[in-house]
Amino acid sequence: MTRRLLPAAVLLAAASLTLAGCAGNASPAAGGAGDDGKLTVVASMNVYGSLAAEVGGDAVEVTSIITSLAQDPHSYEASARDQLTVSQADLIIENGGGYDSFLDGLVEASGTEAPVLTAVEFSHDYPGAEGHDEHPGDEHADDEHADDEHSHEGHDHIEGFNEHVWYDPHTIAHLVEEIAHELGELDAAQADTFEANAAALIERIDGLETSLDAISADHAGEKIFVTEPVPVYLAAAAGLEDATPSAFSEAVEEGQDVPPATLLEAQQILRSGDVRIVIVNAQTGGAETTEVTNLAAELDIPVLEFTELMPDGVDYVEWMQQNIDEIAGALAG
Repeated sequence: MTRRLLPAAVLLAAASLTLAGCAGNASPAAGGAGDDGKLTVVASMNVYGSLAAEVGGDAVEVTSIITSLAQDPHSYEASARDQLTVSQADLIIENGGGYDSFLDGLVEASGTEAPVLTAVEFSHDYPGAEGHDEHPGDEHADDEHADDEHSHEGHDHIEGFNEHVWYDPHTIAHLVEEIAHELGELDAAQADTFEANAAALIERIDGLETSLDAISADHAGEKIFVTEPVPVYLAAAAGLEDATPSAFSEAVEEGQDVPPATLLEAQQILRSGDVRIVIVNAQTGGAETTEVTNLAAELDIPVLEFTELMPDGVDYVEWMQQNIDEIAGALAG
């Protein structure tokens, strides 16, 4: 995907909460802890690195490859150092759905045999996905996700599927369960600790869903406009309706010009008086995004800025709660 990133100077530098170098002395096929006794986890981006660090605690060493708001996973060019990092991993976590395909290339090039967890596969909206009402560890006891020789079926961009699944707390809760399961497979002595850490994290994630339910109770059916589909899962969980023309958000996401007729349609939607909030991606921009935000300001429609990468100084739950609170505040204003 071609994207128009905003200059780094206008973005907050976001160091990963899961700081780690190319740590871990386990060989690619070790399937266990390295010489320091810790499992090495590599995540494509800091969102997933944060989750792994919270589940693994002191028993894991985590490296997140994308850690800055100035970086774009869609167009990230992996380095030889990244390949080395992946080759030393005991567990790999990616988003999938074509979002961070650079990691698939690293997995293939490194020859690693480490299990790979793909977040989009835990989404109810993922094509062909079955329900995740049972513990994922039970569903994948045969290492369906882990030992398929890193099959990349479904890892390419899927038309009509919103790959930004980390904005869906329900999906993330299932991913957290599977992270605990895979870490327990790699280090059985710590399995109970991983499960306990995951349960505590899921309890916090459940709090996000409670906050979203509260918004839905008061504002279900109210409309929002998003310049990109990044926050759509979160908004849907809050009972809000996305009024954005799909051709508009898709063009902006792809870094393409919005067709004039679509831009006119978007302006008419904003002027209708039905849109309560406009949400933009703070990491990317363009003429059409600026035009929408300017019109929203003229019409006194609140404009919220959400990011794709997790900002510095917060964990996943804190970050999502901040986003939810911003939505609730804008709707209440």
